[in-house]
Amino acid sequence: MIKAGLILEGGAERGVFTAGALDLLLEQDFRFEYVCGVSAGACNAVDYVSEQPGRTRDAMIPKDKSYRMAKISTIPTQHSLIDMDMLFDSFPNELIPFDYQTYFASPIRCEMVVTNCETGEAEYLDDRSNEKRFMDMCRASSSIPVFSQPVLIDGTMYVDGGVGDAVPLLHSMEYGYRKNVVILTRQKGYRKKAPGKVSEAVYSAVFRRYPKLVRKLMTRHLEYNKMSSLIEKWEDEGKIFVLRPEIQPVDRLEMDPEKLTPFYRHGYELMESRLPELKEYLGID
Repeated sequence: MIKAGLILEGGAERGVFTAGALDLLLEQDFRFEYVCGVSAGACNAVDYVSEQPGRTRDAMIPKDKSYRMAKISTIPTQHSLIDMDMLFDSFPNELIPFDYQTYFASPIRCEMVVTNCETGEAEYLDDRSNEKRFMDMCRASSSIPVFSQPVLIDGTMYVDGGVGDAVPLLHSMEYGYRKNVVILTRQKGYRKKAPGKVSEAVYSAVFRRYPKLVRKLMTRHLEYNKMSSLIEKWEDEGKIFVLRPEIQPVDRLEMDPEKLTPFYRHGYELMESRLPELKEYLGID
């Protein structure tokens, strides 16, 4: 077990890049003590801990068109553009089975980042006994505001973890991990833009019961950009290891396998090419 943190950014279908990188790490028997994933990164995280290479890839690049994530048909039934029932019920329990037994028995500490609607702040959740509650946490972490419905867990409503803590590197450091591997889904230098008046109006209407969440949605770009600057600084200083795309990322709701598959391969091959550098950083032979 490697005494280091593994931090996984979200990005919906951009997470297929992370899936490629993690599949390579699983093949090379890299096991980190701590894993923390956000949104699509949470899906990647739990498949890594359950030791199921290829599972995230298969969920994100389905061969059957009916298995695609974004669907107009789910708006009337789920009030969501994304088929969350398929992703977090049909897939794990029937179509692309999730290995709950291996995950629950794993010694790896794994957390999924969610955002509390009442407070607007990030929380870091896990469950090693209740399959439905566990999958609800994964669903909540991936519940993109406006595109998906908030998720109720233990009486509290949650949305996508990327709102509260898009890259939970500081959280890993708070646990004492001084070695951290960060996998991002945007190219170096990317910064978020401030939301416009239309976005503010939409957020205010959809989340009128949650003013603190609306404030967080309107200011999260500031926190993200500050974190991005810190990551680039610590990367240059050799304090962290960062893997990010070196080609143009796919759109977050991209559905074309001919675009998604090369992005998956890019993550796999980039991690493979940087494996000696990663081993040197972690101090392993």
